[in-house]
Amino acid sequence: MKSPAIYILSNRPNGVLYIGVTSNLPNRIWQHRRGYLDGFSKQYRTHLLVYYEQFDDMHSAIAREKQLKHWKRTWKIELIERTNPDWLDLYSSLF
Repeated sequence: MKSPAIYILSNRPNGVLYIGVTSNLPNRIWQHRRGYLDGFSKQYRTHLLVYYEQFDDMHSAIAREKQLKHWKRTWKIELIERTNPDWLDLYSSLF
């Protein structure tokens, strides 16, 4: 799965949310889980992949990431719960 993607990580259901963009989703989530990426995600231990979208090009993925970062928290939670109502960790579904 080496196509551009946006993703949302959380530390628990309805917990802290982190939104990111990457060209290699499995590798990026692996890096987050191992604590290799300093910053917000490492500080708040947002290691559960609760939502992601794939794109044909990085420009579209970045535009979507920026859009989601400006959304209200309630909208982000509704987006997650439409496809992942139990807030399951989707990391294993990438393989």
